[in-house]
Amino acid sequence: MKKYFDGEKLYGDDFNLEQISKWHQEEAEGYANLESRELKLLHEGIYLYESINKIHGFKYLEKGRTYKNVLGIGSATGHEFLPILDQIENIYILEPSDKLEVYKVADKKITYIKPETNGDIMFADNYFDMVTCFGVMHHIPNASHVLKEIYRILKDQAIFLFREPIISMGDWRTPRKGLTKNERGLPKEFLRQNIRTLGFKVISENYCFTLSSFFSKRTKNILSRPIYAYKMYVYFDKFISSVLIWNIKYHTTNKYRRVFPQSVYYVLKK
Repeated sequence: MKKYFDGEKLYGDDFNLEQISKWHQEEAEGYANLESRELKLLHEGIYLYESINKIHGFKYLEKGRTYKNVLGIGSATGHEFLPILDQIENIYILEPSDKLEVYKVADKKITYIKPETNGDIMFADNYFDMVTCFGVMHHIPNASHVLKEIYRILKDQAIFLFREPIISMGDWRTPRKGLTKNERGLPKEFLRQNIRTLGFKVISENYCFTLSSFFSKRTKNILSRPIYAYKMYVYFDKFISSVLIWNIKYHTTNKYRRVFPQSVYYVLKK
């Protein structure tokens, strides 16, 4: 397991179909079944990552551009699209959970699709003008195959907005409080290598969530939402994360060694 915990390889990326199938069965309702503050607020119509998406992602989109077909990977209720809803014609969401389907965000209809076990995305080549994947890929075993599929279904000049944890998230072989059974972050170099190999153009690579968990716990009884939901904190976090990129380590058991960005946010163009 050393090569996985060192971040040299991504655990699950080399699984066979039987292993992938077992993983998917365990993860299908994993997030929906978590008793998290985040999920409770989402059911109340409060999406906590709006400021993060605006600052790290949506600000890089072309003003006035219309995105005819947009796919959200694991986008659940589709609330992530609200700030750019007037630029989107059709929303599709690839979502394993039945519990998170709502079929409409504001006045925009959502078309839900179930993921294929092998990671294939059942759309034609060059179909989508934008794909989003926010904190979902680390729930998927064969992530490199799914990234390849995303590249395939994007049109030329289409946009891929992508945020993922880049740490192990602990030892996935044992139960972890607040996490699903199999989730693990994607090593920074694994992502960079896949982006280069596929041929994406990097518009933006920003890092985030440095000490956000620490600050959220200490402000839980003061703030109505986790601290990372507030715009001013996102700007502060963006700055401190940019300073501490050098300190990133995929897996560590020393909590005092975790002062570095926990996630990366990419804006990519095909």
